[in-house]
Amino acid sequence: MTAKVDYAVRAAVVLAAVPGPDRGPVKGEEIGRGEDIPTKYLESILTDLRHAGLVRSQRGADGGYWLARPADEITIADVIRAVEGPLANVRGERPEVVEYRETTAPMRDVWVATRAAIRSVLEATTLADVVADRLPARVRRLLDEPDAWQPH
Repeated sequence: MTAKVDYAVRAAVVLAAVPGPDRGPVKGEEIGRGEDIPTKYLESILTDLRHAGLVRSQRGADGGYWLARPADEITIADVIRAVEGPLANVRGERPEVVEYRETTAPMRDVWVATRAAIRSVLEATTLADVVADRLPARVRRLLDEPDAWQPH
């Protein structure tokens, strides 16, 4: 995952963690300070999230950002796609359209399966899941695998 993806997901989780039904806007500078994210870069990321319809913003002294939808309706995959596009691609193309020669032709299947594995985690996990530290069971099971924690 790129720094941009990490920053975007962290910012979205911070917004999801704001308590109460009448959540006020959170300033980008506040998110940046709390998460050690460069403010100018974060503002660009928040703009991407706004254009994707994931956050709303308000200008002015009382302005800032808040989620545009409930946190349990926004997946980590939604946030990643908003700032970087598709979850998995090969040389900028969707894996299913990449063509290989005879010997390497099965690589297309490997890339499609990789995309499916990534989706199985990121599309199943919402911002609310992260805030509540209550990841979906299938994600928790992956964490229980001994190799999950090995730096290969």
